[in-house]
Amino acid sequence: MALIVQKYGGTSVGDADRIKNVANRVAASRANGDRIVVVVSAMSGVTDGLIALAKKVTPMPPEREMDMLLATGEQTTIALTAMALNALGVNAVSLTGAQAGITTDGVHTKAKIKNITPHEVHSLLDAGNVVIVAGFQGQTPEGEITTLGRGGSDLTAIALAAALKADLCQIYTDVEGVYTADPRIVPGASKLDEISYDEMLELAGSGAKVMQLRSVEIAKKFGVVFEVRSSLSDKPGTIVKEETRSMEDIVVRGVALDKNQAKVTLVGVPDKPGVAARVFRALADAAISVDVIVQNVSHDSKTPLTDVSFTVDKPDLQKARAVIESVKGDIGFREVLADENIGKLSIVGVGMRSHAGVAARMFETLANEKINIGMISTSEIKVSVVIDLAQAEQALRAVHKAFIG
Repeated sequence: MALIVQKYGGTSVGDADRIKNVANRVAASRANGDRIVVVVSAMSGVTDGLIALAKKVTPMPPEREMDMLLATGEQTTIALTAMALNALGVNAVSLTGAQAGITTDGVHTKAKIKNITPHEVHSLLDAGNVVIVAGFQGQTPEGEITTLGRGGSDLTAIALAAALKADLCQIYTDVEGVYTADPRIVPGASKLDEISYDEMLELAGSGAKVMQLRSVEIAKKFGVVFEVRSSLSDKPGTIVKEETRSMEDIVVRGVALDKNQAKVTLVGVPDKPGVAARVFRALADAAISVDVIVQNVSHDSKTPLTDVSFTVDKPDLQKARAVIESVKGDIGFREVLADENIGKLSIVGVGMRSHAGVAARMFETLANEKINIGMISTSEIKVSVVIDLAQAEQALRAVHKAFIG
């Protein structure tokens, strides 16, 4: 008898018929004698609808209240899924994140899981129930409801699989696995049979929407092997696991495009020690993640100034600008510029470590397409560039063709 954690995304539970389809799939797994824990997202479109509703009430809703609001999306789905299973004669009980023992820190709208004590989950499983857990949410030690950020249901599933020592973790979504690029933009993209944690981390951090970045970090940390597969078919998906020697034979595993980035530029920053630290400490204290950073240093000895540019997620742009303006008096820069019309294009592959000229080939491909590069960031297995959003999809197709075919 295996213990299986299954996660179903918003599209998989998008309406009553799809919830019934999920219930049938879970019931089939239960009929094999396995113990099943199901993690579900809010129904497709519900979270975006709740955010839009909040913005109609106020342009800057308090983050604590946003968590109270957004947590209701998953609670709707767990109740409906439990009802569907009980209607099939399968005993099922729904639990909120807090009831499942998920404890988080106090950073609202993007909390981190601190601990999971799944006593109630074990008790319900031992009593013969399928346990349906609300993804995306938890509770602070003080009892405050928190949410885990966009894609947080992936994190809930992986973390529960680790805490429960599950035999298998399956991430069901609306695609059949992890692809070499977004197949909606690149028709020639192909599904990968397997991918390493590190490659999946880089792809997730580069805009691939299949898995939440932090969920892959947890999987790697605790050695949770998981499969990304479709809830609408029975085809095998993509296995995400520790790197193997055969993976190094492929130079570039995938190409990702992130359209959810914005660039912030501080113009006329004093070129002296400690200034960058002051800027990025203020952003970190506000729980704003910064990605690509570029500094252009002036060599004019009379006015040693510099421009500092960095990227953040678009939803954090307004908050980032407010934080930067709050330290303007201390730092003394001239102005802040913001640009939402950018995209971050990345190539990823563990094989890049031992192959020279990968970045040069990428830059040449973009040059041939007459696409200008605004910022560059590299790691051992990734090269990312920031480009004009209007040319981003064209760039994705060109780079995919150059490296993968």
